[in-house]
Amino acid sequence: MAAPLGLQASAAMGMIVDARRDGDCAYIALTYTAMGCPATDMIDDDIRGRVRALPGIARLEIDVVWDPVWSKARLTADGRDALLLLGVAL
Repeated sequence: MAAPLGLQASAAMGMIVDARRDGDCAYIALTYTAMGCPATDMIDDDIRGRVRALPGIARLEIDVVWDPVWSKARLTADGRDALLLLGVAL
């Protein structure tokens, strides 16, 4: 089971809109579940640490986007299960 936050959980939550690599630079377009989310810094820091640890990655650009708007329809099965285990009503 993935941790509630982090790269894998962010993907399972449908928060990663786009991810690609150009040479030694990784690019991630990320949306949050809501503006003012108190976990944004923690999510960003975890993503930065995990992506920069990948072989051949020297730079990372995270672009926060609000289109598409996040909704529970973006959840994967793993993301839905993780939230249910945490007691989040869907």
